[in-house]
Amino acid sequence: MVFDHVGESRTIPDMNVGLLLLSAGSGSRFGGEVPKQYIAVGGQALMLHTLEHLAAEPRIALVQPVIAAGDSYFASLVAGLSFPFTLLPPVVGGATRAHSMQQGLLALPADIDLVAVHDAARPLPSKRLLGDVIDTAARYGAAVPGLAVHDTIKRVDSDGRVLETPARESLRAVQTPQVARREWFHKALRCEQERLQLHTDDASLLEAAGFDVYVSEGDAANRKITTPADMAWLADRLQQS
Repeated sequence: MVFDHVGESRTIPDMNVGLLLLSAGSGSRFGGEVPKQYIAVGGQALMLHTLEHLAAEPRIALVQPVIAAGDSYFASLVAGLSFPFTLLPPVVGGATRAHSMQQGLLALPADIDLVAVHDAARPLPSKRLLGDVIDTAARYGAAVPGLAVHDTIKRVDSDGRVLETPARESLRAVQTPQVARREWFHKALRCEQERLQLHTDDASLLEAAGFDVYVSEGDAANRKITTPADMAWLADRLQQS
């Protein structure tokens, strides 16, 4: 459901938000021996840029990292560092995004009101974006940040034949963090347990289970670093800031 919110006041300023920081992907599109989230850019690992930007939102009470099996980088990266949120010990993710999210969710303490799920490879979530998506989820139960689509989009079949041209006014390119009530995520995982591999984001899991998801305002700078070209963009962006 598309419902863009701009400039609305916060509804629950003292809520506890637990954020799952997903870092268990293979990074096959990026390549290289070192996972992209641990590559140094702008003087420090990409992952540290992500953690620093998440620290700007005071309602994020804790961060639960979800890492790949055999990850030998994370512990040494954060050793001796402190953040305004509690950084929990990492848990190992699963074969798909939804399985990784499930592992992180199970590790959260009981006093969390809302759960946010964020890609570790999105290092520049702004304070405004974080505040807006949390506000919207607090108000409606679930929210994702999204950007209007300016290109014309075609839906095609396996042969490339155009099947449909959706009206772009109703389309959004969604980002993370994707935020929902904790119990909604638990119920959605139970409902979709046999189809978790089909869900490429957290909102689609909620939608399939019958929950309404609203779209808050995204940010073009909240870009996911997927390829070396994305990393070059990030380096330039950090140099300019």
